[in-house]
Amino acid sequence: MKERIKIKFVRLNHIQICIPLNKEEEAREFYCGLLGLKEIQKPDDLKENGGFWLEIGDVELHIGVEDLNNQSKRHPAFEVVGLQSIKDYLLSNGTEIKEDNPLPLFNRFSFYDPFNNRIELLEPKFGDSQ
Repeated sequence: MKERIKIKFVRLNHIQICIPLNKEEEAREFYCGLLGLKEIQKPDDLKENGGFWLEIGDVELHIGVEDLNNQSKRHPAFEVVGLQSIKDYLLSNGTEIKEDNPLPLFNRFSFYDPFNNRIELLEPKFGDSQ
């Protein structure tokens, strides 16, 4: 195994949970209506995937739609410092990286742990930092 590095986690950015296909209006009624959460704009590049995003305190709650399968979209997303170094570190230790669709304000990627749990890491974009 290669030398270990200390990953500096900044904060939890968002959590994604999933609902069955064609249940978005029922989910909006529950989360926005009953719970009173505020829906926020989802990036244009991700709208085709369905679902919607909510603001819950200083964290985002992403409601995704999917069929049940082994590699669920459910995941935590952690803001980090030094995203490229972390990616290089994980790759050098045999971790397969999933390149995710870009977001307007963040560079990001995800990976699965040995138990098939998806973990997303992201870092705010600062010019051409990556």
